[in-house]
Amino acid sequence: MKRTIGIDMDGVLADIEDHILQSYAAETGIVLSRDEIKGKSEEELFPDREMVMKICNKAGFFRNLPLMEGAVETVKKLMEDYEIYIVSAAMEFPLSLFEKREWLAEHFPFIGWRNIIFCGDKSIIDTDYLIDDHCKNLDFCKGKPLMFTAFHNVEKDHHQRVNHWNEVPDLLKRLEEEQLENLAIA
Repeated sequence: MKRTIGIDMDGVLADIEDHILQSYAAETGIVLSRDEIKGKSEEELFPDREMVMKICNKAGFFRNLPLMEGAVETVKKLMEDYEIYIVSAAMEFPLSLFEKREWLAEHFPFIGWRNIIFCGDKSIIDTDYLIDDHCKNLDFCKGKPLMFTAFHNVEKDHHQRVNHWNEVPDLLKRLEEEQLENLAIA
């Protein structure tokens, strides 16, 4: 039986940072760069929660997210050795369910509907690995949490970090080898 990997969508497969910065600038006239937002929480960055809700509830917001570089190729490669599940919180924004499904169908058509999990609370997910950008999801991971670098987590260091999709295969190989070594020692 293959080991399992849960993969978050927003901020991991989809580049929500650029998209929300552009949408925020269009709505407010406030232009922020990726460098300016590093280390800030979403609450610090966008104190007007109503504006964020307006942006994220706009038709097309989730459907038009840019793809993270290397995500498609790496996920295809991982599927050779792992059972892959897309795990995305989709309950907060009503349009996101349909739009996220459409986005996945376009960019990841090789992932079947049975391997797509839309939820509210990711603590129910029980995969061997979870690749996510939010500590609120990784802190409760039942397997090995892998934190995908995002503006809001650059100052966090209590999970194994992944900066780019091209790092993931080697990291997983190393983690699997370490686990085998630990079993041999025990």
